[in-house]
Amino acid sequence: MSNIETRMAYMAGGADEAEIFLDPKVQESIGRSLKAHYDDIVNAPVPDKFLVLLAQLEAQESRAAGDSADERH
Repeated sequence: MSNIETRMAYMAGGADEAEIFLDPKVQESIGRSLKAHYDDIVNAPVPDKFLVLLAQLEAQESRAAGDSADERH
């Protein structure tokens, strides 16, 4: 379906009824781009500030777990 046909179907049937198809090459391009962005985010290093905050949280949780274990004895 061409862009013109898609627009006509959209206008004729309303947004809920129209089926919009993307060219397979466009879909592939979008998919590759999304995957590249996802891979960049997943492989990005964790900022030092977050690592410090995570270490503080883990230490706090360890202390809390130790306190609750002491209360049981």
